[in-house]
Amino acid sequence: MQVIDPSYAQRPPMGWNSWDCFGVNVTEAEVRANADFMAEHLKVLGWEYVVVDLGWYAPEATKDNYKGPKIPMIIDAYGRLQVDETRFPSAAGGQGFKPLADYVHSLGLKFGIHIMRGMPWISYEQNTPIKGTDARAQDVGNPNDMCLWYNSMYGIDMTHPAGQAYYHSLIELYTSWGVDFIKADDLGSWDGDGMFSNYRLDEVEGLSIAMAAAERPLVLSISPGAAYIGLAKHLRRHAHMWRISADFWDDWPALKRQFERCALWASRSVPGAWPDADMLPLGKIGIRGEIGTPRQTNFTEDEQYTLMTLWCIFRNPLMFGGHLPESDALSLQLITNPEVLAVNQASKENRQLERTEHSCTWLARAEDDSALYLALFNLSDEGPRPVEVNFSALGTGNTYAIRDCWERRDLGIFTAGFAPVVASHGAGLYRLEIK
Repeated sequence: MQVIDPSYAQRPPMGWNSWDCFGVNVTEAEVRANADFMAEHLKVLGWEYVVVDLGWYAPEATKDNYKGPKIPMIIDAYGRLQVDETRFPSAAGGQGFKPLADYVHSLGLKFGIHIMRGMPWISYEQNTPIKGTDARAQDVGNPNDMCLWYNSMYGIDMTHPAGQAYYHSLIELYTSWGVDFIKADDLGSWDGDGMFSNYRLDEVEGLSIAMAAAERPLVLSISPGAAYIGLAKHLRRHAHMWRISADFWDDWPALKRQFERCALWASRSVPGAWPDADMLPLGKIGIRGEIGTPRQTNFTEDEQYTLMTLWCIFRNPLMFGGHLPESDALSLQLITNPEVLAVNQASKENRQLERTEHSCTWLARAEDDSALYLALFNLSDEGPRPVEVNFSALGTGNTYAIRDCWERRDLGIFTAGFAPVVASHGAGLYRLEIK
């Protein structure tokens, strides 16, 4: 039975997330600055979500201490996390994120937050009541079921009726704030290779049931981990997005590893349910983030084209990780090309055609069947080389008019095949119309 309403994410969500640039320390002023930039420059192209990531309830959290046990966190009388008024002044007086969400909505955008699975340790120790029930935190919290990397949350016993009530109380709070998007973390434990070892089916279901009953549309993104392909059916019923890898950063070997994951999951994408290879670590990142120091992305220019091309031909949700007001010209070029974004937002039958040691080819069909989209990748370290596709592999014709989507120019008529020279670690993206 379908739980999450797929109509809330018929196309891959597009937005900004604070994690890559600000880690656990983003401020209200920084969120507003990114929302302003999105509204002025990106909204017209479909970018719409502004998401506050981990730590908005933890005044003392830093990138060096947030993984430690029992970090101080702010809660309300029902054991629910509350917004740190020091970093988010508009939350004063118990208003939570509502003033900030209202501001984001006034720009024509949508507002999202990151949450952790379970309940705060302090709620358990104080044995706070669970709203709408006679139960208390210690009736459903499990201190032996902690997040592996944020040791301040306890899992919920979903066999107890108050476990579901707790998740309903969370969603009631978030909807009162005007939240549109929830990135829910620690719903799958992962080992050192980023693989799921303990998918939290019970709490995934509890959260999605609560969200389905909400008074406003809510998009659910499940994080982190490399989701097990055998769970695709369950994930599609209970989430709009789910991670297929551990956290992804600006590292070429990490990007190469995503090719195999995307190829595996491509056939499981459907409107309303999107496998997620993680955010776009582009532009100015690491300002106060967990990984590295303040920097423009470590990806080379060619690698940035590869990243954006793969994310679009795979139809990955597009969550920009850099500080938008400090974006360089290349970053803006990558995320404002309407012909490239059309591949992400309006294509179908997306799949890998072929992958070798040195190259990779992907194919998709335009949503209206007017054309094909072809992505060609040079994975080699050894310089530019032709990446060839034989038109017989496309299955629809032998002669095509080809347009370069990145350069936004027509290349001419080609018969039998196409073999452009692609830079090392680079990519090309093309629109093919049959002739």
